[in-house]
Amino acid sequence: MNLFKRIFQGHKTDSISNSTKEALPMFCFQCQETAKNQGCTKRGVCGKANDTANLQDLLIHSARGLSYAASKAGLEGNELNQAAEFVSKAMFATITNANFDDEKIIALTKEAISRRDAIVKKGGLNDDLPDCSKFEEISAEKAAASGILAEENEDIRSLRETITIGVKGMCAYYEHANVLGYFDEEISKFILESLAATAVEKDGDKLLQWLLKTGEFAVTTMALLDRANTETYGNPEITQVNIGVRNNPGILISGHDLKDMENLLKQTKGTGIDVYTHGEMLPANYYPAFKKYDHFVGNYGNAWWKQNEEFESFNGAILMTTNCIIPVKDSYKDRIFTTGMTGYPGLLHIEKPEKGEKDFSAVIECAKKCKPPIEIEKGTITGGFAHHQTLALADKIVEAVKSGAIKKFVVMAGCDGRMKSREYFTDMAKALPNDAVILTAGCAKYRYNKLNLGDIGGIPRVLDAGQCNDSYSLAVIALKLKEVFGAEDINDLPIDFAVGWYEQKAVTVLLALLHLGFKGVRIGPTLPGFLSENVAKTLIDTFDLKKTTDVETDLKDIMA
Repeated sequence: MNLFKRIFQGHKTDSISNSTKEALPMFCFQCQETAKNQGCTKRGVCGKANDTANLQDLLIHSARGLSYAASKAGLEGNELNQAAEFVSKAMFATITNANFDDEKIIALTKEAISRRDAIVKKGGLNDDLPDCSKFEEISAEKAAASGILAEENEDIRSLRETITIGVKGMCAYYEHANVLGYFDEEISKFILESLAATAVEKDGDKLLQWLLKTGEFAVTTMALLDRANTETYGNPEITQVNIGVRNNPGILISGHDLKDMENLLKQTKGTGIDVYTHGEMLPANYYPAFKKYDHFVGNYGNAWWKQNEEFESFNGAILMTTNCIIPVKDSYKDRIFTTGMTGYPGLLHIEKPEKGEKDFSAVIECAKKCKPPIEIEKGTITGGFAHHQTLALADKIVEAVKSGAIKKFVVMAGCDGRMKSREYFTDMAKALPNDAVILTAGCAKYRYNKLNLGDIGGIPRVLDAGQCNDSYSLAVIALKLKEVFGAEDINDLPIDFAVGWYEQKAVTVLLALLHLGFKGVRIGPTLPGFLSENVAKTLIDTFDLKKTTDVETDLKDIMA
């Protein structure tokens, strides 16, 4: 039976296509691993199928339609925030490696249409609406026809998609802040207005302005999330994180959502179950609020792309909180759970009830039946250098710079990935001279955070600020150094960039850095496939944006 018909049995049929054709080929170029750096057209390198990719395009189309209606209706206050909160969830679900569950994506699309129509009706909006604000059909053909290639002009398409991709990352950060009860009407308004612009704007210059504005609001959104996290859980502290194991059954929590971390620790207290972080959840070890739990053991494993082997050896229950899930192997499928905007067919998804907190009892009961983790490494790694902690060391750092002990800060933040070319970041870390300090955030850190790179007068040569959203800390640190040294231009500071990107949140971080005025930022291992030749040239000419080349060449430039 056709996927769309099966899911919509029992619902009204006037909005469902009678077609039984299979979905048309996908086109997706949002992540760094996109096929031939041009676009995945048969199946996503991430494991995403045609149907799933096209359904996500239709969800984005419906989110644009809701955004357009909300913007035209001039929503304010609670209504504005509620619309942006839903749009943020919907866009988050389309991020690479977030949600592979077609039924959940269709349910979000239906809700977007329902919310959109309610706004159109209440606002008395006229019939002069774009397709995204009035379509009702949910079908394979409509999904494929609403995708990226619907815009024929390559440069307009590139600008629209770059804005959309940047906003996707912003929506992920905003959703995390929303979960903790933090909202900002200006951010809500921008998310809706920018997505509305990607639906109807055809003027390249105006779209370029929206793109630059996306960088501005990326900074604002990351600042809000930083405030949400630190006011809720305290400022991250320098921490020696255990990477070994204990002889108890365990739960491995991966992803980014600190609220889920808090609830899991509370619910596992006194159960005999140990809790370990994985991937982007590593920085949870740095927060004071979580250190009081003696069953919180440390971190197990590495970056997201090593899930298959590390989830097998962990033996215990696994909770995927927010994106970075990859196609699940049968060997651990019966002990992995999803929550938040993450989804995968066949897995139990932990929903948040209307009132109260999520119930992780199913995860806990699963863990009780599991063997303890197999130890894959021993020792500790050091982290916790978010802006509050690093600025507490400002005098020491400034003195090291003035004395010449530190000659260069190299920001190697962003995402990790599977490509062999990402060994560049490990090799760069090894090649940097002993008077260079690495500033990092995101899972790119796993390429070098376990190397013995030493310290400079007690200052570790790898300062880990946290998750990808904590790249905001790196900007705060740079701006503080600019102030301390009285530099007129932020680019006069001894700071250089070699940023690894994989998915959309790293693009959001890049746009934020460009907005703050940083020039000469290197990204790699490739330039994004969604940048047309003309759009890429504009960014290169304006911001001296660069692609990583080889370690020897880039190192000479960095240390010059």
